[in-house]
Amino acid sequence: MTALELAAYRVREIRLGGETRYASGVLEVDAEGLAAWAVEDPRVRSASFDVVHPGEKARVTGIRDVVEPRIKTAGTGQIFPGVLGPVAPVGQGRTHRLSGMALVTAVAYEGTVRTGTTAQRSAILDMWGPGADMTPLSSLNNLVLTLDLEDGLSAYEAHQAIQRAEFGTALRLAEATKELEPDDVEIHDPDADGADLPAAVVIIGCFTEPDNKPSNVAYYGFPVQESLSTVLHPNELTDGAITSSTIRTVSYHPITWNWQHQPLALGLLRDRRYRFAGVILQRIGFETSREKEIAAHNAVRVAMSLGADAALITRTGSGNAFIEVMLTVKGCEERGIKTVLVTYEYGGKDGTEAPLLYYEKEADAVISTGNRDIVVELPAAERVVGAYDRLQLINYPGAPYVAAGDPLVLEARDVIAGGIDIWGGRDRLCRPY
Repeated sequence: MTALELAAYRVREIRLGGETRYASGVLEVDAEGLAAWAVEDPRVRSASFDVVHPGEKARVTGIRDVVEPRIKTAGTGQIFPGVLGPVAPVGQGRTHRLSGMALVTAVAYEGTVRTGTTAQRSAILDMWGPGADMTPLSSLNNLVLTLDLEDGLSAYEAHQAIQRAEFGTALRLAEATKELEPDDVEIHDPDADGADLPAAVVIIGCFTEPDNKPSNVAYYGFPVQESLSTVLHPNELTDGAITSSTIRTVSYHPITWNWQHQPLALGLLRDRRYRFAGVILQRIGFETSREKEIAAHNAVRVAMSLGADAALITRTGSGNAFIEVMLTVKGCEERGIKTVLVTYEYGGKDGTEAPLLYYEKEADAVISTGNRDIVVELPAAERVVGAYDRLQLINYPGAPYVAAGDPLVLEARDVIAGGIDIWGGRDRLCRPY
């Protein structure tokens, strides 16, 4: 695979106007035209747009996914292959990105299948205050796309409709940069690194459930559910080869924006002390000990086949799927592959509980990205946009609703879009305890 040129066009302001165009840091959006395109899908009743800026006392509700608008202008394939268009190799050529902004898609959809009676179905985003401090998305100029879907759609039909509208809109926004000079260009070419450098891989344990469609993770649009490990070229993440479910949006399951900015992969792409040998997607969430051992063994064997000397290991999801992650750390270390585990903690409300579900002694280099369980108190909002004007903070039949603009008390960071730093993408410091 040849190099990927990633050209950035910085968005300093978003305006809703009569034409979609980009000039001097200002993105003008043809909201009426894009909404008319979105409702050409018979599953979408209506579409509308709002803009929220950093520091504004605005709250976005019903968030299903977040994406940075991108478009390929050279090379094979197009952004989000297998979702927007045919399956074709991506990760090379030239890709344009609208940096400093994101497209936030909000939809009122409760689904027909639930995982757990209190499973959160969508997320919120505060653009100011303590909630904003917990997520990188609050620092962006955000264009909010709110969709109203037809009644009775299955989870998979709703997911397809949401992704078509979201990714199609993002592509059309990025088209505005096609003939323009970028603010800067970053070149990603791990294949050019010398063979004498130590080889490193990133192993991402991806929690999926075999019977759920859509899957939490999809590869070129194909659900990752029962599979063993899959190898990606690092540049494929940039071009949307991996996408997420839009049906259950909680912070320990990555949104599309997280995959586009996967911090461990980007870190290795920029660190020329190592040869970046590849990204390994490891399916986790198996139900028996034997299956978990096989999943770990397989990921380790794949890392060995790539010639890995070192591995950064991380995960998505929660629950006992963490066992496969720890077994992978153990297996790598036993075979001479040095590991660093990057994970968030379940530390309890005051941070004093056992932070991880399962341990192996080989995991002696671990980076914590923070505690999921802290209570979050959010002030009242002056403006609410998105899918819901009332929220059910604890999601079970009969649970009370509160006005979306009221002060909120959250039992954990789950409901804040980007609220859990699952992969260590933020600059944090810790205090000795």
